[in-house]
Amino acid sequence: MRRLTRSVATAALAAALTLVSACSGGSDSSEAKGGGGTALDKVTYLTSFGNFGRDSYAWVAKEKGFFKEAGFDVDIKPGQGTGGVIQTVVGGQANFGVIDLTGGLLQVGNGQAKDFVAVAAIQQRTMAAIVSVEGKGIAAPKDLEGKKLADTPGSVVRNLFPTYARLAGVDATKVTWVNGEAQTLMGTLASGQVDGIGQFVVGQPTVAAVTKKTPVVLPYSNVMQDLYGNALITSSKTAKEKPEMVKKFTAALLRGLEYALANPQEAADILKKNVDATVPAAAAAELQLMAGYVRSSNSGTAIGTLDGGRVAKAIAILQGAGSLKQNITPDQVIDFNLVPKA
Repeated sequence: MRRLTRSVATAALAAALTLVSACSGGSDSSEAKGGGGTALDKVTYLTSFGNFGRDSYAWVAKEKGFFKEAGFDVDIKPGQGTGGVIQTVVGGQANFGVIDLTGGLLQVGNGQAKDFVAVAAIQQRTMAAIVSVEGKGIAAPKDLEGKKLADTPGSVVRNLFPTYARLAGVDATKVTWVNGEAQTLMGTLASGQVDGIGQFVVGQPTVAAVTKKTPVVLPYSNVMQDLYGNALITSSKTAKEKPEMVKKFTAALLRGLEYALANPQEAADILKKNVDATVPAAAAAELQLMAGYVRSSNSGTAIGTLDGGRVAKAIAILQGAGSLKQNITPDQVIDFNLVPKA
């Protein structure tokens, strides 16, 4: 794996040591009317977790006026992972949010959540991974046995690990998990307290900077290729009562995603403008790594699409691994009437 340049590493370090919180800066959300003179709908949107480069596309959609053109005055707030985002959206404190779709399947299939639907894919493949560093004796999944890993209790990486372990030939009972917090996970790895951490693959730049070592990444997608990554969700109530509003918001957000992928440095600068703790070099690096997960392998397929057959395969994988307590179908988690068409 190529080492980062000193400038990117230094920048990423600063980003990793500060949990980015929401900021009210950016384009003026106090304007009550759009370009056509109509009143803007006030919407609250949750990122997947914090305000890192991987979620900067929402700020791009706001800064470039995509939300406003679609008729929305959007308040962007930092999400706290799949479980927290689902709870906040279903509870009515936010209109939209981003979750890991596999994490959503696990929550529904285990009776932990309901009353939400996914309406667009953000990544076509899961970005979940175990990340270690050179010198820990971890080069393949089997090497995780006898090792100590850290992650937040509700993380999709941690919740999906039993399934990953079974498919990768790992005895999960020989792997020790300890609780950690997103702000301190990388520092815990750097200090040698653990052998690896739950992380998205796009976290490589910050891991390298914090630990000053080359990351070793074990992507879940290597053994679970049918799993989607993040997805945009809304409440079942909103999807049923305001379908056109959902479609317009989705289109504006995905427009921001596409722009951010095409212009990662500009997107990083926009994030910096809105969230002061951002380090643009690190944010841009995350977007560059994420691009390959957003684009479908089927050329010509629109960003944001969700395929029912693939979701069914993902459910089958989870069921086969004993990770779901009850049977579920794709339609229970995804509103295919609202998903962008391929």
